[in-house]
Amino acid sequence: MIVKGGRGRRTRAALVGAGREAFEERGYDAVRVDDVCRRAGVSHGTFYTYFGSKEELFGEVAAAVVGEMFAASVVGPAVPDDPYARIEAANRLYLRAWAANSRLVRMLEHAATADERFGGLLLELREVFVRRGADGLRRLQEQGLADPALDPRLTAVMLGGMVEHFAHVWLDLGERADERTAVDHLTRLWARAIGLPLPAPGSAHSHAVVSGGGRTDGS
Repeated sequence: MIVKGGRGRRTRAALVGAGREAFEERGYDAVRVDDVCRRAGVSHGTFYTYFGSKEELFGEVAAAVVGEMFAASVVGPAVPDDPYARIEAANRLYLRAWAANSRLVRMLEHAATADERFGGLLLELREVFVRRGADGLRRLQEQGLADPALDPRLTAVMLGGMVEHFAHVWLDLGERADERTAVDHLTRLWARAIGLPLPAPGSAHSHAVVSGGGRTDGS
């Protein structure tokens, strides 16, 4: 049973934070419940007041990480209300969010190959990105700015997969490219795929500096 109140919330947050540190430093398989308890400064019994297992804790940590990535990819009002500019901003911010969290995301993918519970979690967490991308494409189609023949959901799955895979190859495996070039190519490919007109030569889109969050749906 979860203890309610401020103290209970603080203890739970401490366990999630300690778990995240442990997983990032040691990897999923090497972490033990005792490691997390020691980092959080709580007893073994206290851990089980909040989580039924290491697997449950990892699921909470993974959900928190994806939530952070999602929040970091929400384009703010500082970005012009232009579909191409917003897709570009979203791609840039997604790459930065991936750089900050790739180890845990890849850990979740690895765990998913051995445990179907994590496979379901991985699909559930990715769904938030797919749904947002599909909604954005539908809006562009309604405005006559994107190919109406495209299935919004399938397109979001495929193009989102392109960006995610590139992030992995670029940031985790060391593909050589500077950020500006990477973002420019991803955005051009995305725009061409949905039938969105490319900016005129010399456009400042690819030179924009974004400090807020971004969306991969072009809205």
